[in-house]
Amino acid sequence: MANVTDLQTKYSKLAQEYSKLRAQNQVLKKAVVDEQGNSASLKDQLKQRDQSLRKQEQEMDSLSFRNQQLAKRVELLQEELAACEAKGKKGKNKGDPPSQHGLQTQSVFNEDLQKKIEENERLHIQFYEADEQHKKRETELRVRLEELEKDAEQHRAIVHSLTTKYVETIDRLQSDKARLEVKGQTLERDAKECRIRTDECQQQLRRCQSELSRQLKQSSSVIQEKVPFNDTKFNEYNSLNVPSHNRRHQLKARDVTGQALSFIQDLVAALLNFHTYTEQRVHIYPLDSSIEPISPLNQKFSQYLHENAAYVRPLEDSFLQFHQSITEDTVTILETVVTLKAFAENFASYTHFLLKILPYQLKSLEEECEAPLCTAALTAKNQELQSDVKKVTSAFEKLQSYINLLALPSVQQDAVPQSSTSAVFTQLAACLHSLHDAVKEMSKHYNQKAGIEQELPTVTQKLCTTSECLLGSLGSLTSVTGKIATFFSNNLDFFTSPAYSPRGSSLALDPLQAETMLANKQKAAAYIHAVKKARPQSVPYREALANRRILTSSTESREGLSQQVQQSQEKIARLEQEKEHWLLEAQLGKVRLEKENQRIVDLEAQLAAALGGSPNPQTAPASRLTQTHEEVETEQNATGKEATLCTSLVGMLCTTPTNEHVGDEESREQLIKTHYMARVGELTTQLQVSDSKAVHFYSEVKHLVACLSR
Repeated sequence: MANVTDLQTKYSKLAQEYSKLRAQNQVLKKAVVDEQGNSASLKDQLKQRDQSLRKQEQEMDSLSFRNQQLAKRVELLQEELAACEAKGKKGKNKGDPPSQHGLQTQSVFNEDLQKKIEENERLHIQFYEADEQHKKRETELRVRLEELEKDAEQHRAIVHSLTTKYVETIDRLQSDKARLEVKGQTLERDAKECRIRTDECQQQLRRCQSELSRQLKQSSSVIQEKVPFNDTKFNEYNSLNVPSHNRRHQLKARDVTGQALSFIQDLVAALLNFHTYTEQRVHIYPLDSSIEPISPLNQKFSQYLHENAAYVRPLEDSFLQFHQSITEDTVTILETVVTLKAFAENFASYTHFLLKILPYQLKSLEEECEAPLCTAALTAKNQELQSDVKKVTSAFEKLQSYINLLALPSVQQDAVPQSSTSAVFTQLAACLHSLHDAVKEMSKHYNQKAGIEQELPTVTQKLCTTSECLLGSLGSLTSVTGKIATFFSNNLDFFTSPAYSPRGSSLALDPLQAETMLANKQKAAAYIHAVKKARPQSVPYREALANRRILTSSTESREGLSQQVQQSQEKIARLEQEKEHWLLEAQLGKVRLEKENQRIVDLEAQLAAALGGSPNPQTAPASRLTQTHEEVETEQNATGKEATLCTSLVGMLCTTPTNEHVGDEESREQLIKTHYMARVGELTTQLQVSDSKAVHFYSEVKHLVACLSR
């Protein structure tokens, strides 16, 4: 309904705006038509003015032409007058009397000429004035015409923009209408679905309520039957519960106190340096004790400063005892940390020490201001330092109050309510930050004061060195106070969170419950120690993995070596076969060599017989000799081919004996034999080395197997 009302309101507003725009459009159209009519009338007037201007220009031209004619006429008359005067002079010279008629005629002409000239001037003036008025009117009309055209253009642009806006508004309204119709349909469907889901949820809620009521009745009946009483109903009974030991809290507490101990040690060192260098400065400025005695006030101040270690050192010692008292087997709460009281007492004694030296320190600064060479700027810095010293002492007093409050529960259990402990810690953190700010301001003012003192003419090197040391100690003090404040703020949640409390109770833990809790913890630890059985000795996992890797690699090496040995044995067998083959070949070569030698001897004998016999008999032996040579060459070729085709792993033997190398057969055979014997020796050596390696690896593997089987 709200959407429909908004839509109707929008439509009514748009209709009103449309009616306003339509009325404005009609007015603008009427104004444009009026302006167009005015523009047309002005154009007509402009045309009429142009016509009158052209007419006047024509009249001006005619007048100028008439004026020119009159001017020419005047010139002619003047010439005639001059001629008449010349004639008159001649007649006068001759003694003739002047002609009365000529004088009258001349006067008439002069009057006529004067009138024409005056009339011409008057016409010129009228024409000039009319021309000026026409130009002025024309300019005004043109300016007005331009303005009207601009207005008409603006009106047309406005009408066009309004028309465009009207069309866009109509389109937008139509699209909005379509979108709203779609949205309305979607909302109707969603409403139906929501009603359906609401009905389902109501039914499910009824079922859940019935189920919960049934379970509640059942649980109530079980509790009434089985549970004799509720042990967490009363807080006074819950306070008797013994809480469980929080080891994580103990470790965190020890870690936090360890960090705080390091900061306390730095603070103690910075305070010792600050008091010591302050004492040295008192002996140097404003009077040097090595030259003249210092004032009794500064002597007393120096005496008190000399005792600073007796008040500062116990802070570190007491906090160290506090840190050592926090262990994993203790309960660390404010009610059980008794050693915190000693630290609070030592801190209180140091605060009293600061209060004791405060008036002397202020008087010492006043004495520096009373020195003769003390400038106004130095006096102002001393006054600022007095204010800073008061702030630092006040901050230490506040810290003492809060530390005493934290140490009080260990002496008197209900002295500080547990609800106020968090507020005490928060105020302590704020006080630490204020101490840091005060020390920072004091360090800044001391630095400015040292810079002013160095400009004094009577400053000594000893004073400069002491001031630098004092500034260094103040810088360390500023740094450590800032670290302590930041550390305390970061661990504020740990300090304020309750670590131990009885189950079901909000009361604090008392020391008796802490003792009971520790006793229960010791009993539980003893029981676990008694129940825990010692594990049987076994090979460590890492060592077993390493032995397995060694065994695997040894097995792989053994398999590889066995394969290498097998390959070497096969190779040796092949070499033995080739050796026998080549021995047979060598014997065959010897036999063939002997046959060839015998054949050569026979051939030589036949040749000798043939040379000593008849020619015919010589032909036959020659033919036989030729045949014999052919057979020898054929056999040699066959032998060469056979030798070439015999190959092995050792090498290739190619022997082709010829007639020229028959004498070298024995040496060649010896070389072949030597080569093969050397090769066989090398292979035998390699086989022996392989056997020795295999035996060595076998012994190693056997040893590893024995080690792993233990």
